[in-house]
Amino acid sequence: MNIPVSCAAKSVCRVCFRGLLAIAGLMFCFMALADGITLGANRIIFPAGAAQSTFPIGNSSETSAYLVQSRVVTATGDKTGDFIVTPPLYTSTPGSENVLRIVSSGAAHPQDKESLYFLNVKFIPSSDKKAAPETEGASLTVATQVQIKLFVRPTGLTPLRDEAERWLTFTRKDNALQIHNPTPYYLTLTNMKVGDKTLTDVMVPPWQSVTSPLPAGSGSTLSWSSIGDDGAPQKGQGVIR
Repeated sequence: MNIPVSCAAKSVCRVCFRGLLAIAGLMFCFMALADGITLGANRIIFPAGAAQSTFPIGNSSETSAYLVQSRVVTATGDKTGDFIVTPPLYTSTPGSENVLRIVSSGAAHPQDKESLYFLNVKFIPSSDKKAAPETEGASLTVATQVQIKLFVRPTGLTPLRDEAERWLTFTRKDNALQIHNPTPYYLTLTNMKVGDKTLTDVMVPPWQSVTSPLPAGSGSTLSWSSIGDDGAPQKGQGVIR
């Protein structure tokens, strides 16, 4: 599944005028960098004990080139040596297909549940000074950072991954909804609704519970979309007790 960068991007825009730094809007970033970049997936399942995994990035643009910088960080966003990305920096030229290799350093991970990391990929558009019109001291650089979930998954986990959402339980706690995940997987629920009330998206870690504000007048039937290994949403429904 090729994912356009504008569908899963966390963007940072910097507009520089004579050395001054301003922050542009998120929507502007999406529009500016939707040109040609596609991702091979929107999540990575890394088998525990594997030496490496791959992640393809394409550039279907006929004119736009990007400097691509990649690294793996922990679930809290900290630097880590558990995985090395090669190449860490390269130029994505128009019409090119590139493959990142995510190499394990052999760090130990729990064997009874998933571990979560993020692959951060930053796209910096190259500037053609010869083709660009002359401006008086003004320059524009837009960078988009895409964050991809990386799950390290041991073998032999139960239940099977495609059955995990069936094990979720939903409990009303005053004005909040408690979602409990008794499985060894990270489970992501989006588009959650109770009747016509919309709830915030959540990711529930293995064997843990999270709470989400429950609007007044909410009913007892919850619907949601869950994100599976292929990144495609699957609809589900549960009862709030």
